[in-house]
Amino acid sequence: MEPAVVIARLIGPVFVVIGISILANEPIYEAIVIESVHSPTLIYFSGLMALPIGIAMLNAYRAWTADWRVIVTVLGWLFVLGGILRILLPHTTAVLGTTIYSGSAALPIAAVIVLVLGGFLSFQGYRR
Repeated sequence: MEPAVVIARLIGPVFVVIGISILANEPIYEAIVIESVHSPTLIYFSGLMALPIGIAMLNAYRAWTADWRVIVTVLGWLFVLGGILRILLPHTTAVLGTTIYSGSAALPIAAVIVLVLGGFLSFQGYRR
């Protein structure tokens, strides 16, 4: 099986569950975000988790194709860059997170984006 399909099969359902969970439990996720952006330890450890996930994704698949598989490459790079940013610049990450999630619509918009992306990746991964 192609690596992009395997990654889509792994990431897609996880993103679907996260998106649904955020929409179903928005007040809890608001508290999680507020607590997370004010905790250097959580920022650091989330970077330690994101960086190897991104590196693993890019080691498995990193082609800039003109089809759905480019999403896997872009997500890999986003995980790598997000991990590096969290590890090297935790204060900047906290400020950025606070700014992004300060609006009341930010969390539902993020949830819908993650849900749609997860649904699309799941479809592409399991349709064969």
